[in-house]
Amino acid sequence: MPDRLRVSSGTPWEAKVGYSRAIRVGNTVWTAGTTASDASGQVVGKGDAYAQMRYILDKIQGALAQAGATMADVVRVEIFVTDISRWQEIGRAHAEIFGAIRPVNFMVEVARLVDPDHLVEVAVTAVIDDDASPSR
Repeated sequence: MPDRLRVSSGTPWEAKVGYSRAIRVGNTVWTAGTTASDASGQVVGKGDAYAQMRYILDKIQGALAQAGATMADVVRVEIFVTDISRWQEIGRAHAEIFGAIRPVNFMVEVARLVDPDHLVEVAVTAVIDDDASPSR
């Protein structure tokens, strides 16, 4: 494995702004802040925080897979929302994926995200266990 594996989702923003969807160094993978925009830049789930969170988690799962990780390897989830009163919708989607995994997380309200239709942005950190690691 290369010292630094970069994962791209192919969106034009990655080259334009200068970032990767995910990067793996050793057994750790970090994802970029991820929103509910599809490959053409269209916002998925406009007005629906739950739908956006599910889309984002699916997008993150794909990036992790390209880096050799799974959602079970996620140890930290960072959630940025534009309306904290919608935490239950977002939390429900989070629990559907991470309920048994139980990574650390935080959810904070921000004034806005890049697109006014984005309600949620998520970044994760994953640590891929080796055979010497303690059991999950």
